Amino acid sequence: MKKGKGSIGKIVLFAAIGLIVVATFWFLWEKSQPKITLYEIVSPEMGDIENQTVATGTIEPRDEILIKPQISGIVTEVMKIAGQRVDVGEVIASVKVIPEMGALNSAESRVRVAEINQTQIQQEYDRQSSLYKSGVISKEEFETAEANFQKAQEERSNAISALDIVREGVTKRYAKLSNTQIRSTIAGMILAVPVKVGNSVIMANTFNDGTTIASVANMNDLIFVGTIDETEVGKIQVGMPIRIMIGAIDSQQFDATLEYISPKGTANNGAVLFEIKAAVKVPTTTFIRAGYSANAQIVLQNVQKVLKVPESVVEFSGDSTFVYVLKEKEAALGKAQSFEKKTVKIGMSNGIDVEIKNGITLKDKLRGNEKDTKTASKK
Repeated sequence: MKKGKGSIGKIVLFAAIGLIVVATFWFLWEKSQPKITLYEIVSPEMGDIENQTVATGTIEPRDEILIKPQISGIVTEVMKIAGQRVDVGEVIASVKVIPEMGALNSAESRVRVAEINQTQIQQEYDRQSSLYKSGVISKEEFETAEANFQKAQEERSNAISALDIVREGVTKRYAKLSNTQIRSTIAGMILAVPVKVGNSVIMANTFNDGTTIASVANMNDLIFVGTIDETEVGKIQVGMPIRIMIGAIDSQQFDATLEYISPKGTANNGAVLFEIKAAVKVPTTTFIRAGYSANAQIVLQNVQKVLKVPESVVEFSGDSTFVYVLKEKEAALGKAQSFEKKTVKIGMSNGIDVEIKNGITLKDKLRGNEKDTKTASKK
């Protein structure tokens, strides 16, 4: 039994050695076989080539107006919300005046003084009127007394109006022009109402810009505001057409016209950027919100209906450019791919495609990128 087991072990060992030897010879034989390198075949085609740059930015209304109060006080009512449209003069909010104690005291004192003065002058006027009717005094003296009485009446009326302004912010005489009603100064859409009922607001003065009640803009007049790198700014000019792509509206592109290039750049993370603005043409059926992020494609150069090939098939050597054209006769006979090196003259390139001015025709087949040899042999 032991001899039988030993003989079986020897057979297995010799078989394993034999397999290793055969596998080694097979590997060496495969390595010694010549490899055939295959290439992708590329056909020239007619088309357009554009050389463009991209600027990033946002969509903004051309004019955004900040509505501020003409008086200081407390917001008592807000009539509008963001997103609503307003006309010129339409009331957005109301403000209640909180009188300043010193001014209020002075205004009340002025009214009391005016009333005392009017009472005294009225008595004088009544006496003069009686004497004039009796023929004791001349008409001139009576007219002087009458004028003084009218002045006293006007002074009292002005004092009462000043008191109303201090208390309420408006007089009864000019209630329609009340500063307590904050009105829109333009027609457009309300973009934001940053105040709420109960908020304190102050009017604009020398030391403060004033509290913003609302921001209003004409959303039918939009512009693209973005930045462009210093390496590209010299290639653009005012009046160039631009295509605007908005991230929130994938299915649509918008035409625009470049109308402003900043004369001064700003440094940002080591790069110098220049601000640009472009007027956007928005269809009436499309609503664009202020603040949308957008990209602007600016066409720097373009050629149409030219012979073009992928730039990867062109070989550069000094000032010369070459392509490799497939020898179709040898390919038809079933031989391996064979190519002929031809000099070509190139034109404009956008980094992907390049214009071919002469050297090849539309019928030529060009050598492209190298294929995987093993994958080709399996096919």
